[in-house]
Amino acid sequence: MTVKDDSFTDWKNREEIAESMIPMIGRLHRERDVTVLLHSRSLVNKSVVSILKTHRFARQIAGEELSVTDTLPFVQALTTLDLGPSQIDIGRLAEIYKTDERGLSVAEFTAEAVAGATGGNKIERREPRDVVLYGFGRIGRLVARLLIEKAGSGNGLRLRAIVVRGGGGRASEDLVKRASLLRRDSIHGQFQGTITVDEAEGAIIANGNTIKVIYANDPSEVDYTAYGIKDAILIDNTGKWRDREGLSQHLRPGIDKVVLTAPGKGDVPNIVHGVNHDTIKPDEQILSCASCTTNAIVPPLKAMADEYGVLRGHVETVHSFTNDQNLLDNYHKADRRGRSAPLNMVITETGAASAVAKALPDLKAPITGSSIRVPVPDVSIAILSLRLGRETTREEVLDYLRDVSLTSPLKRQIDFTTAPDAVSMDFVGSRHASIIDAGATKVDGDNAILYLWYDNEFGYSCQVIRVVQHVSGVEYPTYPSAV
Repeated sequence: MTVKDDSFTDWKNREEIAESMIPMIGRLHRERDVTVLLHSRSLVNKSVVSILKTHRFARQIAGEELSVTDTLPFVQALTTLDLGPSQIDIGRLAEIYKTDERGLSVAEFTAEAVAGATGGNKIERREPRDVVLYGFGRIGRLVARLLIEKAGSGNGLRLRAIVVRGGGGRASEDLVKRASLLRRDSIHGQFQGTITVDEAEGAIIANGNTIKVIYANDPSEVDYTAYGIKDAILIDNTGKWRDREGLSQHLRPGIDKVVLTAPGKGDVPNIVHGVNHDTIKPDEQILSCASCTTNAIVPPLKAMADEYGVLRGHVETVHSFTNDQNLLDNYHKADRRGRSAPLNMVITETGAASAVAKALPDLKAPITGSSIRVPVPDVSIAILSLRLGRETTREEVLDYLRDVSLTSPLKRQIDFTTAPDAVSMDFVGSRHASIIDAGATKVDGDNAILYLWYDNEFGYSCQVIRVVQHVSGVEYPTYPSAV
């Protein structure tokens, strides 16, 4: 048999193993609300090839490829346990098991590692929490996709309605257009599932989820209880109101909390999940998820401050254009943003640097920032230049940040890539707040420059969902626990 034949046989064997994982992962998710992860990447509803690619990607961050033959026994072990709602990372289980010298079987080791989610320790499955989207633009539709995706177990968050302005035409035509924009996206591709329109009920049905479309030009026009919505979390994607007074208009019958997908003003808490989400007061009804750039820079900034100390810093964001800009030159109230977005690099401002103080109040280092909008539709890069509290080396920084991305409490926020030919489009659909580009990292004594890719649409939307899960009480624990 030739080497080529050996490789093909090995591939077919791994395909068969990955295929056997799919029903086990699916049952764990549907029946027990358990999400199986591989190095923080969900394997729920993934294809055979996607599962194999996720295993192979592990070599970029862990240094060696992870085989499905290594992880299958852990999935099998999970199916035998009395598990409660949780997230379980089989990549981390396999990695830690290799270094465990006690001679435990995979089943014994797995049972011990996830003991906090089994038997008398497990948390009870909660009733679904209603969610309303106010605004259905770029972020609104991506948040909708994520909410629908995560509704597979029937628990957790449940998207009940979206609120949009009246289209000016027939409601049925407007409804079809809204559904079409949810179904197809020029950047993020086709919706994973089925979408139909119920014109009689004024609703979009996505993967069995009935989502009422409510037309209103002002929050005061809506009584959500009339639609059977109660104790809901409303996600404002419009950015029209950013202070407490304006956002309080959403606290109508049926709405319990308001989450803004833009930087908050005044005393509105700006939350970056993974960094300061645990500071949210239980009775807080209004909060902000800050900006996509703030979410991209704050987690790695915190990681560097924790290990090396940060004396000062500057962030330069090279940001994809947005709907706030013009396709062709036209009037715009802001300087330069009226110039054609697809044709120009546009120098503009960013509030991300000043927002750092809200998310990291203990960091006293001055952080400055500026931004350039460039002619790409999605994925941005933040160049974070830091003066550190002590001297270090490039190798030490990269080893540290790789470990942060794998094992720390920030592993859902920070990703890590060593790909030598990585470019912006490679990170479309990334669920992390930012991805550290190892090849571009520069360190000289106490100066460090980090290049941080981020999907300013999808990665940010994932951060929004994490905040909503936290305030709703359906943010389930992850095992094995981060060290």
